[in-house]
Amino acid sequence: MAFLDHIAVCNRHDLSQFVPFRVGEVEVGWVRPSLADAFAATSNYFLRDHGLNLDTRLDEFDARSAALAEAVEDLADRKIIPRPRGEFYAVAPTFMAVPLAQLDRGVVPSLGVRAYGVHVNGYVKRPNGAIDMWIGRRAPTQKLCPDMYDNMVAGGLPIGLGPFDNVIKEAQEEADVPEALARKSRLVASVRYTMETDEGLRQDTMFCYDLELPPDFTPVNTDGEVAAFHLMPAEEVKAIVRDTFDFKFNCNLVVMDFLIRHGLLTSAEADIAAIRKGMGQGTV
Repeated sequence: MAFLDHIAVCNRHDLSQFVPFRVGEVEVGWVRPSLADAFAATSNYFLRDHGLNLDTRLDEFDARSAALAEAVEDLADRKIIPRPRGEFYAVAPTFMAVPLAQLDRGVVPSLGVRAYGVHVNGYVKRPNGAIDMWIGRRAPTQKLCPDMYDNMVAGGLPIGLGPFDNVIKEAQEEADVPEALARKSRLVASVRYTMETDEGLRQDTMFCYDLELPPDFTPVNTDGEVAAFHLMPAEEVKAIVRDTFDFKFNCNLVVMDFLIRHGLLTSAEADIAAIRKGMGQGTV
């Protein structure tokens, strides 16, 4: 395998198998036709034509959110979609747009709604210029990708919380990073991918941060989502990404971005232009 294999995995999808999901007249996601039928059958607020539309008569955030929540609860009770998780994401056509509604995180892929998250590369720079990276091992109890490698800190972006504030929160919860240290995190890139899954379509954007850590700092998990942290030479991390699928699928993209930016993955080893294109690369 090679670095580009991870790009292919994260962008494997066929939109011909989905129909648009709209809130009013605004396209906000993609849904499989069978699920669109189920939403339309469970609530009069959902209209089924060549796509799935949330009724334009619902012209306020709270009313739209309530209609979504009611339908989600009913469909989850019938085991058609996953159970709600009690954490909500914004429903909007773009990151900067005013949210039209909120949707439980557990069913965001079911409706193909755009989602956002933060990923923090924690690293240590040695006196000789070498770089080590702090890598997490996901807990075996994690529903998604248990026991796999992960970035030091990562988390989805709930509605009403900005990316940097989410970095501070997730850094404390996942790695016990003091706020003063976490505030040294630098936004360096955004990575996008569109991935078809059993549940639906993941349209994800990851805001990537670098955090240089002092040599005597050791992350400690406090929320049970990480089984262990490992400090690895960046060259070893690169080999894991190059040769295996041991990292959670989207974390491979974040690591590759880090390696490219720090001059640790070069055009002699990989097609850098193709990697950046496949990540919808946006340098901040």
